[in-house]
Amino acid sequence: MKNAQTRKDSEFRDKAGFTLIELAIVLVIIGIIIGAVLKGQDLVENARHKRLGAEIKQWEVLIWTYFDRERRFPGDAGGNGTIGEATEDPKADFTNAAFASQPSTNTLTLGSSTFYIYFGNAGAKKNAIIVCVSDGCTGTFSAPEETGYAKFFDGAIDDTADGAAGRVLGFDTVTTALSATWRAEIASATTATNYTSATKAFAYFFDRKR
Repeated sequence: MKNAQTRKDSEFRDKAGFTLIELAIVLVIIGIIIGAVLKGQDLVENARHKRLGAEIKQWEVLIWTYFDRERRFPGDAGGNGTIGEATEDPKADFTNAAFASQPSTNTLTLGSSTFYIYFGNAGAKKNAIIVCVSDGCTGTFSAPEETGYAKFFDGAIDDTADGAAGRVLGFDTVTTALSATWRAEIASATTATNYTSATKAFAYFFDRKR
């Protein structure tokens, strides 16, 4: 009888599920895996934000390099200090300048987003690098994904992600954006706004505040 009971106890132990300790260990491992995945996603997103910022700064370097050579900004054929007036052509100036890193496109794709970089102004002598998420600056930024790029760059330049103040500003309206010339304009009376799903562009006023 005792042997029969011993066999039953052994069979019961063989069929028993996880102990509380084993379940706790499994949950800890799952938590670590989920944390690692989320951290990896944050690292990828952060790297993409930095990549766009680096691209914008690279264009700024090209602008000032061109200015040093020609004593005017690219896209300022009239030489009055304002980029992108009337029929001026920043693209032709950039692509004909024979830079060591010759630009061939004004677009940058990061993940599921493509950014279009234009050069122009928002009012007299208020030159800017203008970044949109669609050709012609007609599309709006998705939130929080694409607005996150704008906020990241704004914070890097102005130390705060405020689209209504500083050298990096958000806009819901772009007056002109021409892919053939990489030229854009924002009317000087257009009000800067914080970054929302209505945002169509952010502008980096690289030579002075708006």
